[in-house]
Amino acid sequence: MQVTETLNEGLKRGYQMMLTAQELESKVNEKLKEAQPEIEMKGFRKGKVPMPLLKKQFGERLLGEAMQEAIDEAMNKHFEDSGDRPALQPKVEMKNGEDWKQGDDVTVEMAYEALPVVPEVELKGISLERMTVKADDAAVEEALANLAETAQDFKARKKGSKAKDGDQVVMDFVGRIDGEAFEGGAGEDFPLVLGSNQFIPGFEEQLVGVKAEEEKDVTVSFPEEYQAEHLAGKEAVFSCTIKEVKEPVAAEVNDELATKFGAEDLAGLKGQISERLEAEYAGAARAVTKRALLDELDKLVSFELPPSLVEAEAGQIAHQLWHEENPEVEGHDHPEIEPTDEHNSLAERRVRLGLLLADLGQKAEVEVTDAEMTQAIMNQARQYPGQERQFFEFVQQNAQMQQQMRAPIFEDKVVDYVLELADVTEKEVSKDDLQKAVEALDEE
Repeated sequence: MQVTETLNEGLKRGYQMMLTAQELESKVNEKLKEAQPEIEMKGFRKGKVPMPLLKKQFGERLLGEAMQEAIDEAMNKHFEDSGDRPALQPKVEMKNGEDWKQGDDVTVEMAYEALPVVPEVELKGISLERMTVKADDAAVEEALANLAETAQDFKARKKGSKAKDGDQVVMDFVGRIDGEAFEGGAGEDFPLVLGSNQFIPGFEEQLVGVKAEEEKDVTVSFPEEYQAEHLAGKEAVFSCTIKEVKEPVAAEVNDELATKFGAEDLAGLKGQISERLEAEYAGAARAVTKRALLDELDKLVSFELPPSLVEAEAGQIAHQLWHEENPEVEGHDHPEIEPTDEHNSLAERRVRLGLLLADLGQKAEVEVTDAEMTQAIMNQARQYPGQERQFFEFVQQNAQMQQQMRAPIFEDKVVDYVLELADVTEKEVSKDDLQKAVEALDEE
């Protein structure tokens, strides 16, 4: 196939590839010869069908296959010989495709934007500070208090006190529809936290204000889509006998609380909290260090960027920010969103840094392992309780989804690689200082 360059401006490339009718026919004949030994046809023994008959029977179908194979081979050879890597899928069009007929030469035009050559960066010359924060006693005590609140208990209110939202009501109840008790509609000494939405809508609200030893009829209607079909949409009256009204109280901070959270004693729980807090601080500090590193890398490199990548990234940024500013619009039925200069500038930074990190990772042979991908999929699958298996299978069958999940893992591994080579000094700061630095990331 003859290949002729038609465009070479910056990163834009254009080529015309011509496959003569004779070359195309030769490829079709080759494919027929390969298939001939396995073809059976009425009146002929296996492998003995004459070529003219095979060509008449299968030639038209094989013509398209041969044409596509020839084009693919020419494209692959071009990229191998030139060393070009297309930024996006090349645009390939057949010239005079509608007027083409068998026996004509095939002319194909290919256009793409080449990825730029990324300049070398002296990583050892980068100097950064990494914030470190120790978990002090005050932070540990605050976390302990929060745990005690989540492990709340209930104690009886004074006799005659009215139940408030958030209180626990201990009661006996019997539900009836049309005066008849129904299965599953009764309970004894049942502890119900008002506002927990444990019962059907409208039930708990009617118990706000009840007192111990009071009897109260609660009238509610089961939802139309209620799981028990014989109750769905029907009105029921629950006769409730209130035995106790209890107010929530935080659990005491002691060894008993510690065992509830899997620790041997209070000292062990404090140690676990301290480790968790420092892990959280380290994660936040890494985000700050990563931004500082990307800022330094952005200053160090400058190279031409593929316009198509910048345009696509700017459009995505503009679209995402528009939806954040208009959360009431859930779908994409909205006016076209035109990227601003600020969006374009941010897009250029992201594309430049993305290409740089990809280049650094490739040269350092950074890879995302199967174990890392599996862990990432499992972590995300937890967001879909009961559907973890379906999510896992969906990702396994979706190459684009796999790439979306692999990209941030790869980026973080490249960042870790660069930080190992850079000059990084640690600086101990307060939790408040770290918090301010994290908040500053969102403001930029």
